Amino acid sequence: MTRTAWGSGGLVCCGLTTLDVQQTVEALPGPDEKVVAEDLHVTFGGPAANAAAVAVALGVPARLVTALGGGPLADVARAGLADAGVEVVDLAPARPGVLPVSTVLVTRATGARAVASVNGARAEVVVADGPAAEVLEGAAAVLVDGHLPGAATALARAARAEGVPVLLDGGSWKPGTDALLEHVDLAVLSADFRPPAAAAPERPEDVDALLDAVAARGPRFVARSAGAGPVRVRAATPGAASVHRTSVRPAHLLPGAVVDTLGAGDVLHGAMAAALVRGATPLVALAEGVRCATLSVEHRGARGWLGARGVAAAG
Repeated sequence: MTRTAWGSGGLVCCGLTTLDVQQTVEALPGPDEKVVAEDLHVTFGGPAANAAAVAVALGVPARLVTALGGGPLADVARAGLADAGVEVVDLAPARPGVLPVSTVLVTRATGARAVASVNGARAEVVVADGPAAEVLEGAAAVLVDGHLPGAATALARAARAEGVPVLLDGGSWKPGTDALLEHVDLAVLSADFRPPAAAAPERPEDVDALLDAVAARGPRFVARSAGAGPVRVRAATPGAASVHRTSVRPAHLLPGAVVDTLGAGDVLHGAMAAALVRGATPLVALAEGVRCATLSVEHRGARGWLGARGVAAAG
């Protein structure tokens, strides 16, 4: 696949790439139980990597700053990213044992997933420094997922200095998130995201308090997804003290329509970032991300919906 030209601007993603081994099962195995999977799919994954691939498929060129390292597993992920049209900047070239591997079991009837993963801790130890500023050339937006915090913070700081908006995929609070938030313009959080020692929000006012706490650390636009529920939004008007609160509601899916929830959050962020590159306002971009994420759960994997829905991969 050829890449989309960067002449009209593109997306730079920084963060985690994994190798995902996904199998669909009738039910999760119990202790000492073996089950036969219905299918097997091996591909790259990770929040930043999936977001970059989604953006390319939606017609926005993407450059991924990540850590693949060396070895046969890294070669599989690298080949998959190249086939998806994603330009890769590897911060740990040829370093063995860097790439995390995730084993994903999807329950056929519900699309629910169970994941066992060697997370990105090894890569974060190897990659302590930020990437060269040249990776921002031609960027109209930057997406960071909280992994590789040293690289992500350096990149976000440089992007903000150049007036390039920075979007955080806030899957969970990680070491370095506090420092990263200082350089983030827009943060879209998962239902699992909360600062240390904070209780899980149970009421709408608790969610608003969480959004306020995150906004106090830097972002002017903060939202929190809630699975099939409404995405709560807090948006501050630039140069003014006013705060606008609203919600974006996903489309309702019929019972049994959900096939696989794997990577739905990554789809949301990738599609939202692509819309930002095209000049959409944050709220409109978020709505587009929610729309695409809802489509994605009706198909296998984080990117299966793209071909099934006839979305042309840009080249």
